[in-house]
Amino acid sequence: MASIYAMSDVHEELDLFKEALSLVDLNENNQLILVGDYIDINSQDSSILYFIKELQETHNKDQVIVIAGNHEFMLLEDIQSNLSSIKDVSLITWLKGLPFYYETDKQIFVHAGIDEDAEELWKWGSEDYYFCSKYPHTTGKFYKDIIAGHVSTSTITGDSDYYKVYWDEQSHFYIDGDTRVSKTIPVLKYDTVLGQYSSYEKIQLDDGSYVWEEYIITTKRD
Repeated sequence: MASIYAMSDVHEELDLFKEALSLVDLNENNQLILVGDYIDINSQDSSILYFIKELQETHNKDQVIVIAGNHEFMLLEDIQSNLSSIKDVSLITWLKGLPFYYETDKQIFVHAGIDEDAEELWKWGSEDYYFCSKYPHTTGKFYKDIIAGHVSTSTITGDSDYYKVYWDEQSHFYIDGDTRVSKTIPVLKYDTVLGQYSSYEKIQLDDGSYVWEEYIITTKRD
């Protein structure tokens, strides 16, 4: 893979998601990883789920990875308890098949987090709670980079106006931009050749129009 893109916490904002997708180059050498919470709690609107499912199915295997968040986990519980109006078997089967994490040589992509005390045994030491609902967030050094959503970057920074990707300057990248408030979905990009992370910022021009500008988050690290 040349570039890996990641997004999280769409929360049914389909138009914003489509706008963020315009920043993603999904040629056959690149990859998009979505790390959960595509819907809202108790939602009966499945349009965003159908859109993401089709996006995944129209690309090559492993080119679009869709990870379950706590909202998808709760939706499946509602479906199991007949509390949801969603009855489409193909959609339900797809939801049930969503993984809790995705691992590369350098990263762990997950909705909320992992049990980092388990170190290299995190796959077996982390309960489902950690993957989907871990709170609070964790910072510090880990042997792989961890890319997660779930906790908004405004909450992490304590800055109510901060909606960009947050990097703790060690091993953690948080990408929940509080979409419903910020009206934007942060896109994290990893260049596998340069070993470099970047993101995008929406800039208003003098004529009132907007353009997206890519900015570097990290340079190559050992």
